[in-house]
Amino acid sequence: MNDKPSFPADAPLPPDELGHRLTEVFDLVGPLYRRALRKVEQGEAVEGASVGVRSVLDLLRRKGDLTVPQLSRIQALSRQFVQRMVNDAVAHGWVETLPNPAHQRSSLIRITEEGRSLITTVLGREHMLNRQVGGDLSDAEVRACVRVLTEMLRTFDHVDDDD
Repeated sequence: MNDKPSFPADAPLPPDELGHRLTEVFDLVGPLYRRALRKVEQGEAVEGASVGVRSVLDLLRRKGDLTVPQLSRIQALSRQFVQRMVNDAVAHGWVETLPNPAHQRSSLIRITEEGRSLITTVLGREHMLNRQVGGDLSDAEVRACVRVLTEMLRTFDHVDDDD
């Protein structure tokens, strides 16, 4: 017997029910995130890039030159942590720092060709793993998942990550 109230599938949920259902999502996202990180870290032995450096390289690949504060905000990570990841990437020749005409004290970070090649390799390996996801998922289901997670993330936009 199911004690949960039933709601039309395409109607917005009442706030209390939405809260309960989104708790189910959070309960899945945490373990998924940690397992995915461990899998990405296994590739560190091959490519040499940590999960943090991988994130910096991917952001620079997608968005172009950014400052450490911008990278920090986008990733919801502390500036200190992002600066360490940038320093590591600089030491490996995967990124370079450039003068920032808009702000003298905050350099621009640019991905190098070596960094672009590395992140392309890492993303290719990740893509092969993602291709193995089962469940016969449709485009509509994936779009709905992205929409839900985006709304959940937006709820926490005000949280300060750089205490």
